[in-house]
Parts: sequence; C-alpha cells; structure tokens
Amino acid sequence: MRYKSMVAALAATVSMAFIGSVKAADVEVTHWWTSGGEAAAVGEFAKAFDATGNKWVDGAIAGSGDVARPIIISRILGGNPMGATQLNPGKDADDLVKAGLMLDLTELAATEKWDEILRPKSQLASCTIDGKVWCVPVNLHSGQWMWTNRKVFKDAGLEPPKNWHELVAAAPALQAKGIIPLSAAEGWPVRILLDDIAVAVGGADLKVKIYKGRDLEAAAGAEMLKVFQAMDAARKLVDPKTMVPQWNEAVGLVISGKAAANVMGDWAGGEFQVAGMKAGEDYDCLPGLGLDDVLDTGGDVFYFPKNADPAVTKAQMEMASMMVSKEVQVAFNLKKGSLPMRADVDLAAANDCMKKGLAILADPSKVFPGEIQMIDRDTLNQIRDNYNEFFANPAVTPEAAQAKFVEIIKNAPPL
Repeated sequence: MRYKSMVAALAATVSMAFIGSVKAADVEVTHWWTSGGEAAAVGEFAKAFDATGNKWVDGAIAGSGDVARPIIISRILGGNPMGATQLNPGKDADDLVKAGLMLDLTELAATEKWDEILRPKSQLASCTIDGKVWCVPVNLHSGQWMWTNRKVFKDAGLEPPKNWHELVAAAPALQAKGIIPLSAAEGWPVRILLDDIAVAVGGADLKVKIYKGRDLEAAAGAEMLKVFQAMDAARKLVDPKTMVPQWNEAVGLVISGKAAANVMGDWAGGEFQVAGMKAGEDYDCLPGLGLDDVLDTGGDVFYFPKNADPAVTKAQMEMASMMVSKEVQVAFNLKKGSLPMRADVDLAAANDCMKKGLAILADPSKVFPGEIQMIDRDTLNQIRDNYNEFFANPAVTPEAAQAKFVEIIKNAPPL
C-alpha cells in the first residue's frame, strides 16, 4: 500500500504536457556502456544531443546490465529518477510503466512514423504497452557471432576458420604454438558462449520452441543433448587459468593476437573498430558461428522517467527524436558494432560485419526473438547459473546439465 501511495504521489507531480517554448536542460543519462567501443558510441549520442542546445550528463554505471538494471530501477522507484536510461527490449520496465513513472512517447512516435522507419517490428513492439509507446529502440544487437584474428591463424600455418567446427579442429595446432584457441570471460559471457553454441548447433527454431513455447519434450530431447555435448567440447577448449574478468578483455586477447577466437555479441565489433582493425582483412566476424546465419532481435532501448520540470520533458523528447535520426543512427551504430534500426540510412561507411548483419536482417526467416522477449529475467538467470556451473565443473555431465535445464524451463512462469 505504501508503495502504491508513493508511486501515485510521484506520478501526480509530473505533467504530461509537451511544452515547446521552455529553456534547454541538462539531462542525466544512465547506461552500462563503459568499454572502449561502447564509450565511443555513447560519445556520438552525447555530441548530437549537445548540438540541440541541451546537455548530456553521462551517468555510466560500471559493470554489466545485470549490475546496472537494479540500480536504475531502484532510483526510479525511490523518487530520484535520471532523465533517460538504457534498458533492453523486454519486460524489465513494465512495472515502471504501469506505475505511471515513464514518459509517454506515443505522440512523438506517431509524428515521426517510427512504426514505418524502425525495424524489425518486434523492437518497437517491445516498447509498446496497451497501444502506447514508452521507449525508443536505438539499435539491434545479436549475440551470435564468432570473432577471429586472421594473422594468428596465418602465422600458425592455418587457414582462418569459417565456422565453429573448424576452430575446434584447429585448437591443438594453436595450443602447440602457445596461442589460446578460445578466449573467455567469467560470468555472463559464459552464457553467451554456450547459448551461441546452442543456436548454432541446435538451430534457432529449437531455442524458440523451448524458450517461447516451453516445449519440455524438445528441452529433454536428443537435439538438445547434442547441444550440451557441443558445450562440453567448448569448455575443454578453455583453460580456466586464461579466463579474464570482463568480456572486452577477452576480446582484447584476440585483438592482441594472444588468442585466436572469441564468441561474443556484435558489440565486440566496436572494440576491433577502436583498435583500428579492418573486418575481412585483419579479423573475421562469423554470424551464427559460421554454421547458421541467424540473428536474434536483442538490442538497446531508452526510457525517459517522468520529470516535473517542463524543460527536462522537452529535452527528453528531443533526445528520443535525435536517437533515431538518420545521421545519428549511422554514427552511433558504426562505433557500437550494432545494426541501425532504420533501413533508410546511408551505409556507405558500413564495415563488412555490419553488411553481413544487414543482409541477414533483410530475411525474416533468419531473425528470431531475443531471450528477454520470450522468457522472464529470473529464469534467464537460472539458465545462466546452470551454464556457468556446467562450464566450470567437469564433473557435471551434459546429461545432468540438460536435466537441470529441463527443470528450469518447466518452472518458468508464463509471460
């Protein structure tokens, strides 16, 4: 009851009117983009927003989204909201929207025809509740990529691998040269690695059946067992002594030539970009680990908590509009390593990886929903914990890990 009273009181102080003739404003923006490539991308947003006469006040939160999300949500609920905040498409902000704490972007979205210019439609749909738009999608991220250093393979007398299986086959020769075959980071990157293997080996359709359809027969079936057996092969490639704390450090091992490959989302491309390396020449980016060219529809969105100051409200609307403008979409996503939300932008500067991603995105059969669009965050965390335990403990068999996976899916609440 106390929570509801607090929410009602806070919501009542905020006017929803869009005031066109008010002063510029400083807007604090929270996000968890702190690596080299991510910081460069944020800089593009900040530069474009400052050009409107307002000021971007950076509120970067060190660590992953798992660290930042609770902090962001706690601040909003506690009555100390930022002006704008990064979240992921899905259900994370639903309670905040229903509590009346978020700015309604429906009028802006209709005026700028977001439903026509932004794709895939699932991204804007994830921002839409009861017919109203509550967030702005800024990019399309996908996790299904393998990154390899071409020079490392050539120096070892090997052809750069075209897929996951070729990397596994090359591992002994790489190890004999003192090269880490597959770099890895602790925590959530392990889930990315194993989940990417699951999609590459089992197929995107199998994942959608299990995550969205809650198909327990598929979760317990022979195809999923093959997935866990492939994960078993992956953990044997990684010496625990070579694991690093952060995902960008693992990517950095590939960039420096100490490791041959890394499995990570397309945001890794921003790190290669910052390092001055050229896709297709210095490094390769293999969607679907080279086995199945698919992308999930993950990404980043921005919400705008309500504010009693009309100047901030006006600046929030200007920021939302700026984020989907053509020029900013190109500048931001080239630095971020992600794909632009618009199909009508000038991609003359696009690198090889972005072109691959856009070609896949053009084929709807190759695109599948992001995890948080299919299943709740708590269940995802349980799956992550299961994957991490399996990866770290050789005594856990593929069959045992699969059995635990089935139980997690069985107990997942409906969305």
